Parts: sequence; structure tokens; C-alpha cells
Amino acid sequence: MKRDPEDMARLMSRFETAIRRVGIKRTHQRIEIFREVARTGDHPDIETIFGNVRRKLPTVSLDTVYRTLGLFGKLGLVTTVRPLNERVRFDANTDVHHHFVCARCGATRDFEHRDFDALRVPKTAAALGRVESLRVELRGICADCMA
Repeated sequence: MKRDPEDMARLMSRFETAIRRVGIKRTHQRIEIFREVARTGDHPDIETIFGNVRRKLPTVSLDTVYRTLGLFGKLGLVTTVRPLNERVRFDANTDVHHHFVCARCGATRDFEHRDFDALRVPKTAAALGRVESLRVELRGICADCMA
């Protein structure tokens, strides 16, 4: 599922602003790694990101991709999604949103819902520590798998 050009431009602008703000180098590898995470709403795993970036930059290493995604996570440029029994996936959409995960094929899709956005952290959860984000994850069978 490819992102529309307007959304892609917004994400790339967010990337440029974040790296400029903290003063890290704007390298071709960093740009391509972020672009690969951002270009699709499919929440790619690290092997997919590495394979696609490597087609454009044959000298990029898996270690570089791992370290770069770690940096992007610290900068708030990507978040992670962990579908059941699957590898960690990466999401460049850091706006408030939620996920639907297909239990059959593993497809992970974003959706928005104002009522979910307004949920309060229960006292029992807050007592466990400082909650830094709240995302709702729905699991079921996607429309493609049901067909």
C-alpha cells in the first residue's frame, strides 16, 4: 500500500526537520532508509527495508540499517509495531493512530478513531510506570483473507 505523494512529502519534511534540529548528518543512506519505511503504509520489517534499500545502495549493511532505525526511533521519526509471532515492523507515521492486525496474513493497517484517541490511561496501568503513548491494536481477519 503506497503512500500518497502529499503524505510522503509531509513525512520527508518531518525527517528533514528532525535531523536538522539535532544536528546529525543528512546522509544518502539515512535518507533512503527513512524513505523506505515511509513510502508504504505496510509497516515493513527490517529485512524488507534492508533488501529494498540495498537495491538502491548496494554497499549498505544490515548493521547500518539497524543502527539507523534505532536512531530514528530515538528521534521520534519511527515507531515499532509487533504483530503476534512476527518480526518487529517499523512505522513512519508517528501521528496519533491505531492498528488493525490480521491474525492470518499479518497485514498491519493504520486507522484513526477519535474515541480511541480520547481514551484515558487506567490508574492500574499508570501505577505500573509512566505511560508515554497509547495505541489501540485490533486483531482479526482482514478483508483480503476473508475473501
